[in-house]
Amino acid sequence: MTSPKVLEFTVQEPGLRLDLALVEEKVAPSRSAVQKLIEKGLVKVDGQIAKKAGQKVAQGAQISVTIPPPEPQEVAGEELPLDIVYEDEHLLVLNKPRGQVVHPALGHRRGTLVNALLSHTKLSKIGGPLRPGIVHRLDKDTSGLLVVAKTDPVHLALAEMLARQKVLRQYQAIVHGLLRQDRGTIQAPIGRDPANRKRFAVRSGGKPACTHFEVLARYRGYSLLQLTLHTGRTHQIRVHMAYLGHPVVGDPLYGPRKIHFQDLITGQALHAARLGFTHPVTAEELEFTAPLPQDMAAICRLLHREGSTEQWEV
Repeated sequence: MTSPKVLEFTVQEPGLRLDLALVEEKVAPSRSAVQKLIEKGLVKVDGQIAKKAGQKVAQGAQISVTIPPPEPQEVAGEELPLDIVYEDEHLLVLNKPRGQVVHPALGHRRGTLVNALLSHTKLSKIGGPLRPGIVHRLDKDTSGLLVVAKTDPVHLALAEMLARQKVLRQYQAIVHGLLRQDRGTIQAPIGRDPANRKRFAVRSGGKPACTHFEVLARYRGYSLLQLTLHTGRTHQIRVHMAYLGHPVVGDPLYGPRKIHFQDLITGQALHAARLGFTHPVTAEELEFTAPLPQDMAAICRLLHREGSTEQWEV
């Protein structure tokens, strides 16, 4: 495997933004690419990991950039099972199982959803060679509904709908504790956690994030929620629920150290249960639902037997 390359240079001009200084040195082809390097903690200023793309760097500052090895440009199709809910010549909607990675990345070159899709159909090229057809994604250990684009125009149209909040994305989650309100809205900005680059957190200066929640059932020490995304930040539901003090059950990143129900579920008890949008070509209003997967349903049945305050059938 190719080793990362380290670039080093000295800032020649006073008062430059860090991202502009990196662009001027041609560290990456665009400002957005530079910002991704900074977000991943790959840029150091005078030996300290840079926190913000917009921070000012002094004349004479020593910059060090670790350039990761290039990702492979070809992804092989694999004949893997796909739970397709809807398909036409323009797009498809599928139900992703928990544990499957959406697209190839370091450490996950095969067995991904993209590998399976490439064996099944043609895909749009907007997402690049590693993410063909992928308009939006789910975490590896989140199950549920995804829409995939087969053509570039449809991909662009769906991406615009997502940006304009014209796509219904509704989840179900089992969380720790009992929420007092039956429903509510969480509006709290989300940004990368400066103490742990793998995590995100509610923090000032983060990107606006809005999640609506509704309690479907209350059990002894746990709640089943329906959550609607009004924005699509990374780990948004997981971060917002942890912020409320009700982390998602089984969440290894934002939940308690002791993992509950690990004999029943691997990963967070989070499921993309409903997806709705206007078809970019036919203008038909489409809406799809996916029932709780077996692991989450088993947890709900167990909790119901132990005692719940509201009836809810699985």
